[in-house]
Amino acid sequence: MIREPGRDVGKVSSTRRYTGRVISLDEDEVRFPDGSIGALEMVRHPGASAIVPLLGEPDEADPELVLIRQYRYAAEGYLYEIPAGRLDEGETPAECAARELMEETGYRAREVQPLFTMFTTPGFTDEKIHLFLAVGLEPGAHQREADEFMEIVPTRLSRALSMIERGEIQDAKTALALLYTAGFRLG
Repeated sequence: MIREPGRDVGKVSSTRRYTGRVISLDEDEVRFPDGSIGALEMVRHPGASAIVPLLGEPDEADPELVLIRQYRYAAEGYLYEIPAGRLDEGETPAECAARELMEETGYRAREVQPLFTMFTTPGFTDEKIHLFLAVGLEPGAHQREADEFMEIVPTRLSRALSMIERGEIQDAKTALALLYTAGFRLG
């Protein structure tokens, strides 16, 4: 619980309703800031990492980066994304980012730099995605999972930003990571 002046807010109790391979669903009894108590359904997720892979050096005027075009059933088609995936048990977010980069693209990074951590949709899930920047890429062979259907799309940062503006990049983690990278890391 979180301490607020005069009251505690947060979880009072929790009941697990479903446990799956990727997520779990809990029904939590919660005390709200006004002291009332209510029920919320919460999707529990172990967290994930995503990585912006730069093919060039960060000091280039318009560096090339690696996007993937991936089939996503929930989106009913293909999305442009940065490499990303779920944290394995005992794995740090940086290790996860480097692993996902290699598995999905074949690239290994000389250096993995943290950007920031975001909540995906805090209205119903506790999922956090840790975002990173990869520099000094060395090519190799990908090791995609059986349900990963994707292609590598080398893209200049300026084009990726235009794709966000035109609505061609609809994946939130990708758009936010690219905008953050352009505005605060390379800008």
